[in-house]
Amino acid sequence: MSLSIAAILAESAARRPDHPAIVYGKERVPYRELWERARQYAAVLRDRGIGPGDTVALLLPNAPHFPMAYFGVLALGGVVVPVHALLRADEIAYVLRDSGAKALVCAAPLMSEGVKAAEPAGVSVFTVMESDDTGFPRIDVLAERAVPVDRAVPCDPDDIAVVLYTSGTTGRPKGAMLTQLNIMMNVDTTMLSPFDFRADDVLFGCLPLFHTFGQICGMNTCFRAGATMVLMPRFDGPHALDLMVAHRCTVFMGVPTMYIALLDAAAKDPRRPRLDRAFSGGSSLPVRVLEEFQETFGCRIYEGYGLTETSPVVAYNQKAWPCRPGTVGRPIWGVDVEIARAEVEGRIELLPAGELGEIVIRGHNVMAGYLNRPEATAEVMVDGWFRSGDLGLKDAEGYLSIVDRKKDMVLRGGYNVYPRELEDVLMRHPAVAHVAVVGVPDDVHGEEVCAVVVARPDVVPGVALAQDIVAWSKERLAAYKYPRLVEFVDAFPLGPSGKVLKRELVTRLSH
Repeated sequence: MSLSIAAILAESAARRPDHPAIVYGKERVPYRELWERARQYAAVLRDRGIGPGDTVALLLPNAPHFPMAYFGVLALGGVVVPVHALLRADEIAYVLRDSGAKALVCAAPLMSEGVKAAEPAGVSVFTVMESDDTGFPRIDVLAERAVPVDRAVPCDPDDIAVVLYTSGTTGRPKGAMLTQLNIMMNVDTTMLSPFDFRADDVLFGCLPLFHTFGQICGMNTCFRAGATMVLMPRFDGPHALDLMVAHRCTVFMGVPTMYIALLDAAAKDPRRPRLDRAFSGGSSLPVRVLEEFQETFGCRIYEGYGLTETSPVVAYNQKAWPCRPGTVGRPIWGVDVEIARAEVEGRIELLPAGELGEIVIRGHNVMAGYLNRPEATAEVMVDGWFRSGDLGLKDAEGYLSIVDRKKDMVLRGGYNVYPRELEDVLMRHPAVAHVAVVGVPDDVHGEEVCAVVVARPDVVPGVALAQDIVAWSKERLAAYKYPRLVEFVDAFPLGPSGKVLKRELVTRLSH
């Protein structure tokens, strides 16, 4: 049996050759051209010694070069390692060495860090996009003259297709190995439900393609349906609203920070895109933001849950069942999700409906393991289940609610405090635009609850407002939960998927 996720692009190119796959600035790239370019990239890489099973790293922004290189490597039966575009040279070098990359395809604007990383790691470099003569071969230029490879190399369903590095909440990032089957099943399943992708849809592609949400849920699912993706290199609210209106986008996928930015932009711009549905993931979407967005844009938001290690989708609110704001819906087709005792190591003890514990997952979406990390793989793959590290509960109807990351939980005076619960309450304070709740070291209680707040634009942050937020919280939260400390910031440090980097906030506050 053979299976290649290169078929995602190949089949749509055969079925809808002249339909635009990508809109990027003034460029419109039809499916036929995108697949031909991918096969030309494959020919250049093949002639430089890349073949089945070889690993190629991509250090590329949201531009047509990304799918060309991505599907080009996959067409050769190679393994793609997308690299976060904001990493520094040492961090990139670690990924290149750990993944055993033979080549790096690097965008000209990212060359300074890319080359510094590749040369000591002994990795050959190809560049793309306009640049001065760097002395490295330009794969996009070479591809224009190359004879495209005929077709994709057949692969085994268990062959590794993509290695995605987790953000490394503890120690160095780990490479999650996703198989051809993992990704194809996640794309085929989610295309039907929850994403309900159709050929006439226009996806607003603002999520980074190097990240699992933008790459697999966004690009791959869109291409599988033969739909169009409008690419945005870097997200900002006003420009995003402008592009969505101009290109009549029907589908939006984003993380909570993007929804908040779009609401800010909509307050100053009366135009509205023709959005049919929106999907949120990455971190918890405050119910207030969900309600405001639906009212402002007249478009239902479906919130869901996934992880890099689960290819990525685990559960989503879906059209087939009532939408439950504040939950991440029900498991997708073919995936089991249960709640296990979080404190029990080395085995899985499942809990009944309604009890709080660690979310555990099994199904076609669970990775093959962490690259070169058998011990780390054994820690999370227990009794046939993947341990997510997330705390949650599942109700009698199968709806899943995420309470928090095990690591983000605050232990105050012996009581467990779950920041997500507090954040949802605090987002309803009239002066709060965005909030992150963290635990900071405390001599008396071990940890103290601290609300880090971005105030609304018309509000002056200061001691009086901090005191008001504490008093307001005290009325709405149990005595051990409400934040005793409030700090104001202009903006949050964000990770690649738009998640707030809470560890960075704690480090700042602890000094």
